[in-house]
Amino acid sequence: MSRPEPLPRTVRMLLLARTVNQLGAFSLPFLTALISADHAAGLTTAGLVTAAFGLATIPSRLAGGYLADRIGPRTTILLGLGGCAAAQLTIAVSASPVGAVAGAVLLGLAFELYEPPSQAIVGESVPERQRVRAFSLFSAALAAGAMGAGLLAALLGRWDLRWLFVCDAVTCLACALLIRVALPRDRRATAPARQTATAVRPLRDRALLTVLALGTAYALINQQTVMTLPLALERQGRAAADAGLLFTAAAATTVLAQPLVRARRLARLSTRAALASAHVLLAAGLTGYALGRSLSALLASAAVWSLGDLLVMGRVYALVTSLAPAGASGRYLAVFGCGWGVAATLAPLLGTQLLARTGVTALWWTMAALCLLLAALHLRVTPESPVAPSYGRLQSTGRAPWRASRSLARLNGREPKNPRSADIGDG
Repeated sequence: MSRPEPLPRTVRMLLLARTVNQLGAFSLPFLTALISADHAAGLTTAGLVTAAFGLATIPSRLAGGYLADRIGPRTTILLGLGGCAAAQLTIAVSASPVGAVAGAVLLGLAFELYEPPSQAIVGESVPERQRVRAFSLFSAALAAGAMGAGLLAALLGRWDLRWLFVCDAVTCLACALLIRVALPRDRRATAPARQTATAVRPLRDRALLTVLALGTAYALINQQTVMTLPLALERQGRAAADAGLLFTAAAATTVLAQPLVRARRLARLSTRAALASAHVLLAAGLTGYALGRSLSALLASAAVWSLGDLLVMGRVYALVTSLAPAGASGRYLAVFGCGWGVAATLAPLLGTQLLARTGVTALWWTMAALCLLLAALHLRVTPESPVAPSYGRLQSTGRAPWRASRSLARLNGREPKNPRSADIGDG
């Protein structure tokens, strides 16, 4: 295994800032539990409130991609983090269900603003052949923060769930401060670059729509392990806060498994084969949730799940970035990310109904079966990445620095060249 190429400073600072932000990102899985416990709402009502949050994330994600390509990624990230902090504090201090609902909707409207620009910085600041590794490290950075977040959730959740939202707001503000200090100012795009960006029509790219459909199904399953897990544990006679321990185990696995992701055998897998293998691992982890009764068994299942999740994240975001024309990666990533908004809307509704009508075991068996179905579909319909992934150091040809500089130029709107003109300008 060769030594990996160092990441640009901009990407490293972004990873540090998002790690800080992730230290507080443990409140969302407990939103349903907070509404149910503190505001005496039933499972259906709590699920509807969480669904309202998920629905609000769809326009938030689209706005994040549009703003990233128009006003710049740094400014968009700061707007999103500030809005999230305000919403988290609103939920924490709400004394009625109405206040909690308002805070949940506001959180949804701000929650996804910073994701497309963050992903665009990662994807456009490294050479194309290093994107899988860069996105895998991005997932690892978030997981590193989640390790501490899970422990804090297990501690604070036993005291008062409202403190989870207060801590989340504080970390959002700390992340915003790091972004403002560490990332360079956004540069205004040139007129030709703005015209090229305006002509892009992501929803007319069939390859992107295929990835979006499969990604939405994956996100729906993923969100069950986030939003429904605390309730499922309660149904099994455990404390909802134990979900924090499972989240920590999954995050630790994501960080420790980075050398495995760089293994040559995995690197040689095609995009289709890698994503299919990842979904088989996801199914194995969910099967463990269905069968496991002891805490150790559940922790092992969380670790297996996280391996599949890591493989998905590295490959799929690199694929979406490679499909995007120059200057449009923000919007391509935003359209793909809308699947997460759809999933966040449907997951609490489907999860709470499955729990209420069929129980915990049926919930996890259903999700495992869907993972196996997705594995088969990936082998048949997923488009291959135009550029093969590479995890080792690039050969000393002099091309890598130029390609990295060109990617940064695309990010800043200074290169109007469009390598995939067939996908734009048709309407």
